[in-house]
Amino acid sequence: MPTQPELPAPAHADLDSMLSRKFGKEVANYFSGSPINRLSFLRTDNKFLSAALNHPSTSFLLLNSLAPLAHSPTSLAYSPFSDISPLLTPDPFSKSEEEHISSFNSTQTTPQLIFLGVDESDSTTPIFSWNIYSGKPFFALDVTPKGTLKDACETLIKSKEDDGLTFLQGRAHMSFPASQAAIYAEARALMDWNARNPFCAGCGQPTLSVNAGFKRTCPPSDWAGINGVVGSTTSDKPTPRADCATRKGVSNLCFPRTDPTVIMAVLSADGKRVLLGRQKKWPQYWYSTLAGFCEPAESVEEAVRREVWEESGILLGRVQIHSTQPWPYPANLMIGAVGQAVPGGEEVVLKHDPELEDAKWYTLDEVREALRVGTGGLDDMSKTNEGYVEGNLRLPPRTAIANQLLEAVVGGWATSGAEKL
Repeated sequence: MPTQPELPAPAHADLDSMLSRKFGKEVANYFSGSPINRLSFLRTDNKFLSAALNHPSTSFLLLNSLAPLAHSPTSLAYSPFSDISPLLTPDPFSKSEEEHISSFNSTQTTPQLIFLGVDESDSTTPIFSWNIYSGKPFFALDVTPKGTLKDACETLIKSKEDDGLTFLQGRAHMSFPASQAAIYAEARALMDWNARNPFCAGCGQPTLSVNAGFKRTCPPSDWAGINGVVGSTTSDKPTPRADCATRKGVSNLCFPRTDPTVIMAVLSADGKRVLLGRQKKWPQYWYSTLAGFCEPAESVEEAVRREVWEESGILLGRVQIHSTQPWPYPANLMIGAVGQAVPGGEEVVLKHDPELEDAKWYTLDEVREALRVGTGGLDDMSKTNEGYVEGNLRLPPRTAIANQLLEAVVGGWATSGAEKL
């Protein structure tokens, strides 16, 4: 079984506080705990962004069709500005955001560039400094070959592969060290959102990335010759575009989406068993906690109760939030909770939502043993842990919040209070 990476350390883990005494230590899940200060309030400052972009200490994470450049499955590979400068010439931050919008030309391919933030703990010299902020800047850059940059991207990709690096393919990457995983999660989620939204949801016209990759806007004019049609010839003056609701008042159409998803460890009414389910496509004996999307006008607690009933027929009483996990596939926030079944509501019924192939109750001891020797991802369950007995329960790895929820309930989180954490 591949070694599972360590989880990030919670913020101020050793600090005694009123809240930690009451609720226990904070739980930090994989993909959280980023070392980066995002400095979100500076994303419209093109002078700051230009200085960070061109600084010799700046690192760029390259993604090719969302596949990250890496040394290996356990180590990302960052690139210096000198390697990617042909794609970013002229400086994309040489103009203000307003000038950038007014010069929009939908026929020109611009590589998606995202300012991730500054690692203020990194003292690599020379140190980047801006006012009171200093450290190592990080950007993510899309190098997917397309449009007018196809040849340049292909040349860059080949040079990286000739250096022995690779763009990691696969559905999910969960073997990077915690700090790298958090940086990758931010980069992937935002790159994916930008790639999915090249056209305005309000009017259907091409959009433009602004706010250092954290917003897309629908420009009022286009230097393309035929009303913004991609592939048209350029014009000597911009063409006014059709009216769009996103240019009027406050609109959320152009901001990255994060989909709230509930995931829950369900205890029996007596607190001695845990409900687990499995989908048909999962590896044999592999079960997990139940999960589902939180719908509009629904509280987290209501979503937990609804999803558990729909998928398993179990009726829940009290629901308590445990921790959360950013999940960049594509842009979820996993809201981890613990719920307890009501007396008389513990019969498993699979006739409602057909999502699960099976759902059943396991004793706390069975879950403890699976957490000890039977954890692994969906893609690596062919490799067994030392001590695992074929046919016994298998569970998600510790990089998944499902694992942390199960560790919590078998460790007494729901029965003994914060003093056991």
